[in-house]
Amino acid sequence: SLAGHQKLDRLIVVFDDNRITIDGSTDLTCSDDVAQRFSAYGWDVTRLGPISEDLDALEKALMAARNAGTERPQLLILPTKVGFPSPDWTDRHEAHGNPFTAEDVLRTKEVMGIPPDSFWAPNDIVSACRDAASTVGHEHYQAWSHRLAQHQERELWDATWLGHIAGWHAHLPVFTQGDSIATRVAIQKTFDAVLSGLPGLVAGSADLTGNTGTKLSGQDPMSASSPGGRQIYFGIREHAMGAAMVGMALHGGVLPVGGTFFVFFDYMKPSVRLAAISGAKCLFVFTHDSVGVGEDGPTHQPIEHLAALRSIPDLQVIRPADANETAAALQAAIEFPGPTALVLSRQNVPVITDGSAVSIGAGVLRVVAQPDVVLVATGSEVQVALRAADTLHTVHGRQCQVVSLPSWDRFEKFRLDHPEDAEAILPSSVPTVSIEAGTTFGWERYADRCIGIDRFGASAPGALALENLGINDQHVVQVTLDLLGTKP
Repeated sequence: SLAGHQKLDRLIVVFDDNRITIDGSTDLTCSDDVAQRFSAYGWDVTRLGPISEDLDALEKALMAARNAGTERPQLLILPTKVGFPSPDWTDRHEAHGNPFTAEDVLRTKEVMGIPPDSFWAPNDIVSACRDAASTVGHEHYQAWSHRLAQHQERELWDATWLGHIAGWHAHLPVFTQGDSIATRVAIQKTFDAVLSGLPGLVAGSADLTGNTGTKLSGQDPMSASSPGGRQIYFGIREHAMGAAMVGMALHGGVLPVGGTFFVFFDYMKPSVRLAAISGAKCLFVFTHDSVGVGEDGPTHQPIEHLAALRSIPDLQVIRPADANETAAALQAAIEFPGPTALVLSRQNVPVITDGSAVSIGAGVLRVVAQPDVVLVATGSEVQVALRAADTLHTVHGRQCQVVSLPSWDRFEKFRLDHPEDAEAILPSSVPTVSIEAGTTFGWERYADRCIGIDRFGASAPGALALENLGINDQHVVQVTLDLLGTKP
């Protein structure tokens, strides 16, 4: 639908119409007309007929689609036979998922006239492929290299493919201590500040552009008439947005940013996972990161989502405590070779850090020589930890070290490389309490007591929901005193 709307006429999709699924024929489950459906999306549709084994006809069809000039994406419907040319499994659904036995392979090779006991390719095919690589391919490469050398904006071209202009991070904003700003707002201000230094960056959202901080100031929307626009409106298509971001990142020359509410991560999990598997340099912006979203209730309140994100290998996850950690998180995302997920607040939070904790994943905000207890938190709960530490010190005489832990994965890497320095941040010999407005699952690696939300939320104003679900400094004080009462 989005491809048809954007008139992506350089997109050609070949629909392998073999009418088979693992369970059996597609007649079991489908009776829709694919051609009419894609025509309704604004695509040109061509039924190729039974030419799946005719290389000349296939080449002719692909060239015709490439040169169609209709300003529409192309769908080529190609009927094929699954398992062909096996004498036993052609057009049978078992061929979809079951590997051929050695006997199946021999019988199929016999039909194809291929020697039974070796890997084989005809000599003329081998020669043609080698010639294409050494001669034709080399000529194409030389011609491309010449065009590149003549490019009038070569430095900008190189910076776009590299991902940034040298010194871009000098434009990162520094937010004033004591100001109050939601981290979703801070990321938008950060994007605007550094946009000129990130020429490949394009940003958009799944219908929540203004809500997620992914609205770039002064940028045209990408459209059929303005394909160079840096603002993408993906519509209510979280999964498709993530998939498109992965494609853009792996193509290169594009740094895609996509935003949505954190609870809607569920819809785009396969795309985020694909980004991690393929090392695609995407920036996923997830906002409205806790029960602080307010009256929308449990359906919109992410509880288990941080744990799910943190469980994905090779995905960098950062939940900044304030605006300065948010700016630092963008720098970390640009410097990271793979995908990053930023988890940001809907509600305003005070600026309380200098952002330095992000570089190694953790940082001490309140240092004491001999702490009785460590309070460790992420995101908007760092301010709760600081207030609780004040009370524990002034009222109860307890020495509290307060730690912001915006990125578990960055801190674990730092701890592996610098175990003594990491131990100073989160000393294993000191009782530790964690505070995070989500499931406590996983926090046992860092804390002796975990304050979180191990149930689905409730409909209430954000501040009231947080208060009633135990994300408040009084509860932190109570849990900490109880912990200290049980530990010498």
